[in-house]
Amino acid sequence: MAELRIGISGWSYRGWRGDFYPKGLPQRRELEYAAERLTSIEINGSFYSLQKPTSYQKWRAETPDDFVFAVKGSRFISHMKRMTDAEEPLKRFFDSGVFELGPKLGPILWQLPESFRYDGDRLAAFFDILPRTTPDGRELRYALEFRSKTFEQPEAYALLREHRIATVLADTAGRWPKVEEDTADFRYVRLHGDAELYTSGYDDASLRRWADTIRRWGQDTYVYFDNDAKGYAPHDAERLIELLACD
Repeated sequence: MAELRIGISGWSYRGWRGDFYPKGLPQRRELEYAAERLTSIEINGSFYSLQKPTSYQKWRAETPDDFVFAVKGSRFISHMKRMTDAEEPLKRFFDSGVFELGPKLGPILWQLPESFRYDGDRLAAFFDILPRTTPDGRELRYALEFRSKTFEQPEAYALLREHRIATVLADTAGRWPKVEEDTADFRYVRLHGDAELYTSGYDDASLRRWADTIRRWGQDTYVYFDNDAKGYAPHDAERLIELLACD
């Protein structure tokens, strides 16, 4: 049976306090509160800077036993190094404590800038150095969110498929590619807003269409709402969980 994980990208947003988060809820309990209502969260702080092992340990301890985190890969690797000479930065990224999540570690997301054009040789070299198992022997999953239209070609999809990297299906109000391509044994979806990037919410009809798509895939699927600017993300995630629970 396919595993479905629905959640949000990040969890600490001032505008959510008094809305999704009840008034008076201490900020230190926001992750605990969100994890009780969702089934996964994408850690995006790891994109901006290396986190600490104690932080990953704390996040693991504050969430239910069956909870899963996705972890966003370092922008130093994806945006600054642009996936080259990445051996040492990649080691630092994983040594920062990613594996402290233990069985709660889900996919690792790599997000590329729009200026990153498809380069098969560069990507293949990077994919070759990715660790493929955790220290305790579990398989690691990876997903790639590209934002250049140069990736929309069979060669790119074949490369991702060869390396078992999931193509992120990103909904970005038409700004960046929206590609539904099966390139791994799971699906990864990022919903940034279908009308206004990072801002607009998803109405019930839209969420029902997403639920139908996920059912049609019949694969393990991770969905993260990133339409956080006006606080829609957690509410949309809760509703999609409700719709998928109707099966």
